[in-house]
Amino acid sequence: MGKPTGFLEYERKDTLCESPEERITHFKEFHTGLPLEEQKLQGARCMACGVPFCQAGAVLNGMVAGCPLHNLVPETNALVYEGNWEQAYLRLSKTHSFPEFTSRVCPALCEAACTCGAEGKPVATKDNERAIIDYAFANGLVKEPAPGQRTGKKIAIIGSGPSGLAAAQLLNRRGHSVTVYERSDRPGGLLRYGIPNMKLDKRTIDRRVKLMEEAGVTFVCNVNVGKDIPAAELTAQYDRVVLCCGASNPRDINAPGRDAKGIYFAVDFLKEVSKKLMDNGYDSKSVIDAGDFSFGSLKGKSVIVIGGGDTGNDCVGTSIRLGAGEVIQLEMMPPAPITRAANNPWPEWPKVLKTDYGQEEAAFVFGKDPRIFCTTVTEYLKDDEGNLRAVKTVELQSKRDEATGRMAMVPVPGTEKELKADLVLIAAGFLGSEAYVTEQFGVERNARTNVATPEGSYQTSQPDIFTAGDMHRGQSLVVWAIAEGRAAAKAVDESLMGYSNL
Repeated sequence: MGKPTGFLEYERKDTLCESPEERITHFKEFHTGLPLEEQKLQGARCMACGVPFCQAGAVLNGMVAGCPLHNLVPETNALVYEGNWEQAYLRLSKTHSFPEFTSRVCPALCEAACTCGAEGKPVATKDNERAIIDYAFANGLVKEPAPGQRTGKKIAIIGSGPSGLAAAQLLNRRGHSVTVYERSDRPGGLLRYGIPNMKLDKRTIDRRVKLMEEAGVTFVCNVNVGKDIPAAELTAQYDRVVLCCGASNPRDINAPGRDAKGIYFAVDFLKEVSKKLMDNGYDSKSVIDAGDFSFGSLKGKSVIVIGGGDTGNDCVGTSIRLGAGEVIQLEMMPPAPITRAANNPWPEWPKVLKTDYGQEEAAFVFGKDPRIFCTTVTEYLKDDEGNLRAVKTVELQSKRDEATGRMAMVPVPGTEKELKADLVLIAAGFLGSEAYVTEQFGVERNARTNVATPEGSYQTSQPDIFTAGDMHRGQSLVVWAIAEGRAAAKAVDESLMGYSNL
């Protein structure tokens, strides 16, 4: 424990954040870390409580409380307070593959379960983690060790998102020869093309990929396994295959007029903007001013985002940066309460209303929160040339289905409205793995179309094929993908060597 009375003496202080007025002019990260001397005091707030829920990763009431990676949070916080940044990095890296990713995009399950948060503000563990890894990179502490001896075993990993990268890292360290296949033009998967640059600068991914390449990992991009290369060719060439393709099958919102021009899936929209930014050398101004996207310029246009989650929020923030004249975000469900409900006690994950950066920016630009709750689209309206011009919506209410006894959101008669829309972005989540991959490899899927494995296992119905990440567990968090990639690496290693020291 760093300082026994620290949580009584110091208030929580978050990283510095640019104002909405400043940050909507660019696609750069807009959070700046505290000076290290100030960050040390945030480490002092850690109570080193008797039961550190922050690192438990335990399921409570159907949701996980604490870090799925089981980072030893009190230890790293104490080292932050002591200013022992090198040891803090070494401690953190024992359980974590990529702190530079989660410290930017994780919703901080550790903080939600922090004992300090039971009656006050939790310890700023996420910011402490970012301070640790940023210091480590700045001072040359981050190395990717190349194995001293190779095992002679070859492994193919399909997908270079967070689960694929984590599995590749550990399997390469073990001495296996690892090749990562990625269908996009650059490695990173969800990290690169599902998360906007202002949340995670893509050069952060490039830096880590370069270290892995120098340690012996091979990345093969622009190759779509299952289409460009048949699965049988890979299974014959490699000792093991790990499927880490993500839950990349977007859920559609089908309604009359769905064929209108101007309706896009959120993931395609975000990918195109991120690619344009990288192709232009991260010059935000050229991307904002050009407007030469497949969806044209957004300047002055009306944008409807369908979906109230993180991806929907990212679409709101991105649309504002591209000059949209109006942005509305539709959410089927009612808003969560402002504070924890009685049936949602600490240390469960808090089911409370979150106002994210995109909604803050919309409120600044347009004068109001962009979200309309309990609402869905019933029809897409086209002009004479087939272009989207508006959407019809209806309000929803929660009602018990007499046949099943379950509660469902049903339309409220007489609440129909028409909203102007030049562009609709569908951010309604994902339905699971894509069939062409799973069919090629002959692996079984469960009812949710995720790749099926026995409980607690990462081996598929095919003996030499494993899986991890969203493809295995369904749409989830980056921290869960990393945890799954690490666990799958251990399972693969055990299957090859008869034991594992990972």
